[in-house]
Amino acid sequence: MEDLVILHEDNHIIVVLKPQNVPTCEDESKDPDLLNAIKEYIRVTYSKQGNVYLGLVHRLDRPTGGIMVFAKSSKAAARLSEQMKEGDFEKRYYAVVVGEPREEKAVLTHYMKKNVVNNMVYVCEPTVQGAKFAELDYKTLEVVDGNSLVDVRLHTGRSHQIRVQMNAIGCPVYGDMRYGGPKAKKGNLALWAYYLSFTHPVSKERLVFRVQPPKDNNPWNAFNTEKSVTVMKPSL
Repeated sequence: MEDLVILHEDNHIIVVLKPQNVPTCEDESKDPDLLNAIKEYIRVTYSKQGNVYLGLVHRLDRPTGGIMVFAKSSKAAARLSEQMKEGDFEKRYYAVVVGEPREEKAVLTHYMKKNVVNNMVYVCEPTVQGAKFAELDYKTLEVVDGNSLVDVRLHTGRSHQIRVQMNAIGCPVYGDMRYGGPKAKKGNLALWAYYLSFTHPVSKERLVFRVQPPKDNNPWNAFNTEKSVTVMKPSL
């Protein structure tokens, strides 16, 4: 695993940059994961004895990179989790999608269900047993050579949500061989959690973090993401 990139750390939380293609936490692959890497950093840095507590309050899919916050105490974990339930925890993503969305900006709403056997998520009717409501809003920022840079904000936190919902409107995420079908383009998944905002669980200070995607990598190098940063409104 790449060297740990720490964006912020105090006694209660640690904010880090998750590399692409690294699991958030241990999975069946047993590949090095971010959660255990941070635990090892804390154990070594602060000479901790025994098990190190680290609260996992949200996730990023393995192929997705970007900003994550972990809790260093159970109290901080509980308060951050409560923020997520109350909608005070804002996550935004850059995605490069294949094609150009028909609408420049829109709110997408679907019902989705996960097949636990193949770890695939499907759009379904709301009457299907186990269906979960999914909502996001997006804005198209640039179109270059048939691909579009979109700014996405999640309203719900469903598994593979952005990938499934963008594919549902005919614009799969670049590099998404799982959901992209015939339109898929090979490469690293072009999905990056570039913005995270939440209230510090103890100090109550509002924290905002922004990190640009890897500019040297295709297809990010075709777009000016720094120029394209927008502030999206709750309703479009």
